[in-house]
Amino acid sequence: MKQFLSFVIKEGKHILRDKRTMLILFGMPVVMMLLFGFAISTDVKNVRTVVVMANSDHQTQAAVNRLSQSEYFTITTTVATPQEAERLIRSQKADMAVVFGRDFASKKGGIQLIVDGSDPNMAQLWTNYAQGVLTNMQGSLVNTKMLYNPQMKSAYNFVPAIMGMLLMLICAMMTSISIVKEKERGTMEVLLVSPVRPLMVIIAKAVPYLVLAFVILVTILLMSRFVLGVPLQGSLFWILFVSVIYILLALSLGLLISNIAQTQLVALLLSAMVLLMPVVMLSGMMFPVESMPTILQWIAAVVPPRYYIEAMRKLMIMGVGISEVAREVAILIAFTVFFLTIALKKFNTRLEK
Repeated sequence: MKQFLSFVIKEGKHILRDKRTMLILFGMPVVMMLLFGFAISTDVKNVRTVVVMANSDHQTQAAVNRLSQSEYFTITTTVATPQEAERLIRSQKADMAVVFGRDFASKKGGIQLIVDGSDPNMAQLWTNYAQGVLTNMQGSLVNTKMLYNPQMKSAYNFVPAIMGMLLMLICAMMTSISIVKEKERGTMEVLLVSPVRPLMVIIAKAVPYLVLAFVILVTILLMSRFVLGVPLQGSLFWILFVSVIYILLALSLGLLISNIAQTQLVALLLSAMVLLMPVVMLSGMMFPVESMPTILQWIAAVVPPRYYIEAMRKLMIMGVGISEVAREVAILIAFTVFFLTIALKKFNTRLEK
C-alpha cells in the first residue's frame, strides 16, 4: 500500500510541477465558464425594434410602453407603414418590427411581427420574447409562466453542458496523454516491472486526475453559483455523486485511449476526435437532440456526456431528486463498466504479449 501511495504522490507532484498541465487543468474551466457565461450568450437584450401603428390609442400605447420597459427590446423609432419598417430592417437599422393593426384596441389582436431572419435561431428567440411580453398584458387571455428559469438566462443551459464537456475532456485527455508519455519515454516498462502490480501502477496514475477533476468540479460549481448566478436547486450530495460516476467514466475512457495510442499526438487527436466533436455537437450542449435527424439521434444515444448533462440540468436547475435521474445514472454506470472492462482487458492482453 505504501508503494501504491508513493506512486500516487509521485504522479501528483509531476502534475503540479508541469505548468502547462496546470494551466490546462485550471485555466480552461475558468475561461470556458466566463466565455459561455458572459461572452457566448443567447440571452435576448436590446433588440432594436421599430413600432408600426396607425392609431395611437391608449391600448396600443400601453403595449408599446410594455415593450420599451422590458430589458429585451429597445424602441428605435415609430413609423406609419410596414414597408417603412422593412426598409429599416433591410438597411440593418433595426432587428424587428411590431405592427399594430387599426383594430388592435377594440379586438385586442391584429399584431404582426416582422423579424430579420438571417439568423433563424435568434429570430425565433426574438419572436418568442416579443410574444411573451405582448401576451402578458393585463387583460390578455394568455398568461405565460416560465418555470425554473424565469429570466431565461442562457447560463442555466450552458453551465451543466460545460461541466460535462470539461470533465470529459480533462479527465480522458490528460489521463491518456499521461500514460502514453510514459510509453514514449520507455519508462512504462520500468514501472511495470516494479514491485507494485501493473494494474496498480495504472490506477495510481489515474488517482491524481480523479482528485484534480473533483477540485475542478467544485470550482465550476462555485463559479456557476457566485459568478454566473446559476442556482443549485437540487441536493449538492447527489450532484457530486453523479459527477464522481461521470469522472470515473471519463478516466476509464482515457485509459482505453492510452491502450490504443502509441504517441502523445495520437492520444491527443483521438481525444479530440472521439470526445470533443461528439460532446459539442451530439450531447445536447448546443443543439437539442430531439431536433436532429434520426440517424444522429441514434449516434447521440451512445454519447455519455448527453446523459450527464441531462442529469445535471434536472438536479441543478429543476431541483429534482435522485429518483428522477435514475435512468441517466444507470446509463452512466453501464458506460463506466463497459469502458473500464475493455480498457483493462486490452491492458492485460498487452502485458501478456
